[in-house]
Amino acid sequence: MSRISKTRVVVKVGTHVLSEQNRLSKTRMLNLVEFLVKLMDRYEVILVSSAAVAAGYSFLKLDKNRLHNRQAIAAIGQPQLIATYNKKLEKFGKIAAQLLLTADDFDSRKRTYHAKCTVDTLIKHGILPIINENDATATEELVFGDNDQLSARVAHYFDAKLLILLSDIDGYYDSDPNQNPNALIKKIVNKIDKEELEIQSETQFAFATGGIVTKLKSAEYLLKRGKEMFIASGFDLSDIKSYMLEDVHNGGTLFTNKKV
Repeated sequence: MSRISKTRVVVKVGTHVLSEQNRLSKTRMLNLVEFLVKLMDRYEVILVSSAAVAAGYSFLKLDKNRLHNRQAIAAIGQPQLIATYNKKLEKFGKIAAQLLLTADDFDSRKRTYHAKCTVDTLIKHGILPIINENDATATEELVFGDNDQLSARVAHYFDAKLLILLSDIDGYYDSDPNQNPNALIKKIVNKIDKEELEIQSETQFAFATGGIVTKLKSAEYLLKRGKEMFIASGFDLSDIKSYMLEDVHNGGTLFTNKKV
């Protein structure tokens, strides 16, 4: 991957990483923010952050399996999530801005253009754009989708070279590590087969909507458009720090068209 100064990157962090015991994990959020601030010294950074539902559930404990309940919880949680980010960023002299988008926004060239101009302006002035799905109106995301694929669109349409996915999945393995203790991480992936996109995967986490298949779909989307994606652990940031800040690929998986 090119290490040209101020290359634009998108970081997506999942709900499982950001929450613990039905509430936001302040410690993990601080660790994430510390990493993002360092990343901003070398790159233009956009954050796609899940966890609005997890943040809101502390204030309104409704049945999350009902769509309108989840939307209401997300509406409460979104400002709480951004406020928590800003409280952490304040320690480093930084602030964040919130953008709520839906798939429809990327279907409109006019709306996509204006959203990108907003992001460009924020980055120019040293502000961290934080993007999330507009859960109150985007019903498809809450039922079938996830922020993995939203972040892939953000990376493509907002001119990022790389998408970083930070989650409870620390890389793409040659077999299911939950079933095979000898499973090995694929450090470099240049091609994704159709069969891999049909893997049945389930998440056991109460607020999460993603899984390995959604990540592979995001990788395929970006590979077709000449961009790269990196999967690493969001719980232990050492692998992504090594890769992005020290140019050393210790762990995690890079999806790239380049023969590395």
